Amino acid sequence: MRLRDRLSLGLFGVVATLTPAAVLAQPSSPPPTAASTATPAAAPAAASADATHDALRALRKRIVEAFNARNVDALLAEAHPDIVFTTMNNDVARGREGVRAYFNKMMVGPDRVVEDIKIDFEPDALTALYGDTGISAGSSDGHYKLTSGMEIDIRARWTATLVKHEGAWKVAAFHYSTNVFDNPILHRLERTAILAGAVAVVLALGLGFVLGRRRRTA
Repeated sequence: MRLRDRLSLGLFGVVATLTPAAVLAQPSSPPPTAASTATPAAAPAAASADATHDALRALRKRIVEAFNARNVDALLAEAHPDIVFTTMNNDVARGREGVRAYFNKMMVGPDRVVEDIKIDFEPDALTALYGDTGISAGSSDGHYKLTSGMEIDIRARWTATLVKHEGAWKVAAFHYSTNVFDNPILHRLERTAILAGAVAVVLALGLGFVLGRRRRTA
């Protein structure tokens, strides 16, 4: 066999050997894109979550408006029938009627403590959703005018549990608290105590001066 024929056969063998490997190395179809790997339910789920958060924003707006207007009925309409409300002064109101009684005592009745209030509740982030339950937390800035004439601004923290009840989102639990070591009421009490102490010192000095003079003239 001539050299040229041998080279031709050798080249043909190399091509025959590599061709199957080269074919197998090629993808049978284009690689999947991000759009093609997305599950069909992803878009509806995202839309459902967006609708839920919109409903919760509307719920917050109604609660703030009812709270500031001292509208007990409107406020209770946003509460679950078995709501548990832990108040800033550490009371616990249970059920809608329990919340009504507390609200009337503090802000509506003849022996109310609060004359007027303006407050807003701001969440830290979107509500964490677990099916038909949501957990939200945040802060509030409130301006309180008390029946005693005192006006104070209080920044507080809150946590709310929200549930789907009869097709609508309701507040099932609400916990409200403020810093017991640093708050405007405590500061007022401290200033009052200092003032009372100063008055007591002045009175004691005055009494001591009077008694001292009496002893000297006796």
